Amino acid sequence: MTQELSEKELLKMEVEQLKKEVKNPRAPISKTGKEIKDYVEAEAGNDPLLKGIPEDKNPFKEKGGCMIS
Repeated sequence: MTQELSEKELLKMEVEQLKKEVKNPRAPISKTGKEIKDYVEAEAGNDPLLKGIPEDKNPFKEKGGCMIS
């Protein structure tokens, strides 16, 4: 059951969402940026995109070839 919302209902929903968002705690980027950088550097050793996946644990490794004789 799909019905279109009126412009007034859409604006009311937007205001309610903004009221929720204004309550979120804010932090300066100078602090959060450093925390994100430290986290990324600490976890870099566990990142398969950076260090690769071992051949024996790679689920996408080709199992065998197809031979036509």
